[in-house]
Amino acid sequence: MKKYFVLIAYSPDTWNAASTEQQQAWHQDHVQFHREVGEHILSGEALDGASTATTLRHKDGRPTLTDGPFAETAETIGGYYLVEATDLDQAVAWCELLPDCYSLEIRPVVDIDVSA
Repeated sequence: MKKYFVLIAYSPDTWNAASTEQQQAWHQDHVQFHREVGEHILSGEALDGASTATTLRHKDGRPTLTDGPFAETAETIGGYYLVEATDLDQAVAWCELLPDCYSLEIRPVVDIDVSA
């Protein structure tokens, strides 16, 4: 089994413009994802809005904090899942259960040996 990180991005305008019924349908897509993927979900959380973000950058070798997201973008990072799948095809098939209003970035997790 291999771990895959699924980054969920969406346009806040899409969510805000959706009816309550559509928002509930998207929620049900997540419920179905949890039913299908079950114990293969290692972690997953929804994130607060981009306006609550704090960004750490290094400038001239010193850390600098700024309020807000890293870059201006039309999409907001809304959450993530960490799943364990046999391969990318299985991870993609599971992600197809999630709401179609999302852009999903699916990446293999790199195992790093920290004992060296």
